[in-house]
Amino acid sequence: MSQPEIVPQPPLAEKKNMSLLIRGALWIAIGALIAAALVCVVWVLIGDQDGLIGRAFLTILLLAAFAGIAILEAGLAPNRPDWLALSSMVTWIFALLVGAVKIWLPEDDQYFAGAERFFQLLLVVGILQLALLHVRLFTPAAQRHVTSFTRIIYIATIVFLGALAAMLIFFLTFPNTFEYGELYWRIVVALTILAAVGTTLIPLLNALFAPRKPAPAAQGIAAAPAWPTYADGATPLPALIDGSPDWNAYYTGHPSAQPAQQSLPAAPEQYPGQQYPTQHYPNQQPPAPQFPVAQFPPAPAPEPYAQAPDVPPVPQAPEAYPPAPPRPQQ
Repeated sequence: MSQPEIVPQPPLAEKKNMSLLIRGALWIAIGALIAAALVCVVWVLIGDQDGLIGRAFLTILLLAAFAGIAILEAGLAPNRPDWLALSSMVTWIFALLVGAVKIWLPEDDQYFAGAERFFQLLLVVGILQLALLHVRLFTPAAQRHVTSFTRIIYIATIVFLGALAAMLIFFLTFPNTFEYGELYWRIVVALTILAAVGTTLIPLLNALFAPRKPAPAAQGIAAAPAWPTYADGATPLPALIDGSPDWNAYYTGHPSAQPAQQSLPAAPEQYPGQQYPTQHYPNQQPPAPQFPVAQFPPAPAPEPYAQAPDVPPVPQAPEAYPPAPPRPQQ
């Protein structure tokens, strides 16, 4: 019988409370929505009648799209840092204002003015999202190794990036309203170079001076498998005698019949009125039995050692030596 797949139940996550900064961002979005609607109403009242219905319809679509994006941002805000949620909401507010300007700005005598403005609005949204993505990736890199020098580079890079995005968005919002000279584009190129240099300096400094992260363990400890449950996902399955889960109970809904454990033999049944014979002992304790002491024969004496043969006596030295013979005469 195949065993059903055990699906671990995810723990219930606690609902995160939105901080005051996120609530402030939502109120700013609501205020921007109301302000854009009021500006559009003023243009309807004092503007010309050329394309009024089409512009009003586009305004409704723009406000509805912004409201949907604001709801989406509010749902994603608890899982994001506060500064990221606020920055994302601010970028969409700028996109809303640019879209309102694009809709109600007086048109030139061009055939593809509407398509051009829509394409410029898409470019504005793309620039804002790219700038936000840059900040989102650049901030953790700058926080890895924080010094006075890296902090100055981080702030300067963010300022250059913001100025660059603002100049590009201003040009895309009013492309034909103002005349942009050569100095304007020189400043744009200079800001681009400075922002690129600041962006590359932080990773280089981290690679040279940031502390290395410890190497992770080669093999992690495997987590213990969860005990299987019934189909409701909450009631655990009963255990068999050997300690394994009762998989039959998963299909039948009730525990399986298990053999009774081997028990001790029961005492003999005693009928009423029946008495077992008992043996009575006197008060005196019986004497302890005496066992005879074992008698062992004596061990035989060892044989006498054999005497060695007599050693001849040592000759004694003479008491006096004989005199020496006389010396012959010449």
